[in-house]
Amino acid sequence: MTTVLVTGGSGFVGGRLIARLIAVGHTVRALVRSDAAAQRVQGLGAIPVRADLADPEGLRAAAAGAELVFHAAARTDGGSRQQFWADNVTGTANMIRAAREAGVARFVHVGTEAALMNGQPLVNVNETVPLRPDSRASYSASKAAAEQLVREANGTGMETVVLRPRFVWGAGDTTLLPRLVGMVDAGRFSWLGDGRHLTDTTHVDNVVEGLLLAAERGRPGQAYFVTDGSPVVFREFVTQLLATQGVAAPNRSLPYGIARIVAATGETLWRTLPLTAAPPLDYMSVWVSGRECTIDITKARTELGYEPIKTRQQGLAELRSPAG
Repeated sequence: MTTVLVTGGSGFVGGRLIARLIAVGHTVRALVRSDAAAQRVQGLGAIPVRADLADPEGLRAAAAGAELVFHAAARTDGGSRQQFWADNVTGTANMIRAAREAGVARFVHVGTEAALMNGQPLVNVNETVPLRPDSRASYSASKAAAEQLVREANGTGMETVVLRPRFVWGAGDTTLLPRLVGMVDAGRFSWLGDGRHLTDTTHVDNVVEGLLLAAERGRPGQAYFVTDGSPVVFREFVTQLLATQGVAAPNRSLPYGIARIVAATGETLWRTLPLTAAPPLDYMSVWVSGRECTIDITKARTELGYEPIKTRQQGLAELRSPAG
């Protein structure tokens, strides 16, 4: 079977991807930076390889002999705009270059719908909507710029494909759900507006399904959205997520306009002053929590043969179970 390199393998998506790749017989290497990450990927059946996205030589060594790379590593929150750019843009550029020099045949990049965001609602968007490397949000801007690099790198011996999931969730999540629970416990949770806008979501198993299909069938140089198949009311879904952990969602609301002003003020101060902690409210949090984001996945269905393999109800049931 194929030798595969996975970056971000100790993370939520990367870990689930490794388990699926191992299950179907691939040899998997995983980029790691710590002993804890090495132990995690080794426990999943992958071979840990010590390297950093800022280390071109280490990346070339990690990619040597691999036929396929899944690039799932990314900074998702925390840090300055420069740190987002270093990790998500320069790091991606280094990985692309290393993969090409190592003779990798196909490079699959984990993108995001956030690469289209700059404060506007995303309503039934598809892959024709422009990327926003000019976004006010550091995550959005850096992921848009990274995707541009990946798609421009297609050709000259290596094919590249991008998969864009939206609102990744499921059992094993170490970021989204724990953060929501922590905000409720700390009394810092509020709905922006009334929270009744529509949103799309993507269970982690559906993300992995999309990644494998992108690797096998994706047209070189193309991007594909994947979701759970249909949108849901944001407030209803988050309430259900919290309930799986025995946490009741508060009724408290903050007007969207006020939240936007608070985020803009905080982002400006944090860029101007030498502050290390994250602002209390940032652009991405406001946009994700307060703006509609619905996605047309016709392209993935048509070209990849993608269909969700796990329903929301199945995913919520897993989260409610002790094993979840």
